[in-house]
Amino acid sequence: MNDKVQGPASYFPSIEQEYGQPMQHWFDLIGPRLSEPHMQIVRFLKEDHGLGHGHANAIVAHQLAQRKGA
Repeated sequence: MNDKVQGPASYFPSIEQEYGQPMQHWFDLIGPRLSEPHMQIVRFLKEDHGLGHGHANAIVAHQLAQRKGA
């Protein structure tokens, strides 16, 4: 059995370390925007909050998957 975290969540420790906020902060920030296109939310995190592309994409991908029940 492989207990290693995979997928977008594997980025979460480095996101928390890099930006000094818990993941819930980012989830709450994009929550009202989840009906927007994926890349529009990524752009919001990058341009308005200074996240790198990979980190922003991981946050959005994770939340959209959660929303779909994946």
